[in-house]
Amino acid sequence: KFLFDQGLVPTSEPYAKRTSHGLILAQGGVKMSKSKGNVVNPDDIVEIVGADTLRIYEMFMGPFDQPIAWSTDNMVGSRRFLEKVWKLREKVSSGGEAPPLELASAVQRAIKKVGEDIESMGFNTAVSTMMILANEFERTSVLPQGDYEALLKLLAPFAPHIAEELWHDLGHAESIHLEKWPAYDPSLLSSGEATIVFQVNGKVRGTVSVEADAEEEEVRKRVLETEEGGKWLGGHEVKRTVFVKNRLINFLLE
Repeated sequence: KFLFDQGLVPTSEPYAKRTSHGLILAQGGVKMSKSKGNVVNPDDIVEIVGADTLRIYEMFMGPFDQPIAWSTDNMVGSRRFLEKVWKLREKVSSGGEAPPLELASAVQRAIKKVGEDIESMGFNTAVSTMMILANEFERTSVLPQGDYEALLKLLAPFAPHIAEELWHDLGHAESIHLEKWPAYDPSLLSSGEATIVFQVNGKVRGTVSVEADAEEEEVRKRVLETEEGGKWLGGHEVKRTVFVKNRLINFLLE
């Protein structure tokens, strides 16, 4: 600000945008404090599950700008996701065969969604999108190398060590972090179906497949028909619903 007052720099702030992050609370929702002995040491977590699992969990645990309680137990989901991505390497094919339309569309939608979420600081939904894509890959018998590489490029900012290892394992000499960010093909975004993430109070609880461009009422009905939907919503009053067509539905109970 002093340099701006002196006319030496063109702006009064050293950045164009600032987003305040939410506070990470201790387990139980109380503030972390050395005096209470409830501070989480990241070095200890890295020793147990690795740096990439810690990074994924931190991004996935909740919206970037909202407070959320730490839970070491919930970290297992992030670890399993990375293990799934690692295991998918076994079914990768470099034969050049064209993937099914549904798979190609899922890849293009993921590229679009993760890119948009990173720009808007929606890291938790970006991770959720990659988890959904990994599930799609798991259901296919042969995984085209190009589609797997697209997932690794999306994953690289979140889990840089595993993404780099798998990238080199595919035969690449250069670092994945020097690759261009993947661009999506608008003509392949729709496959006739859409995979909708459903959340309860902002936390991802599952996904449902519906017809592309389905309206909120149809998506709500489909969620309630699923086992997970009944588990998390059965017997509860929904105060408000946030619906984003072809992407997500969030049921707010509180």
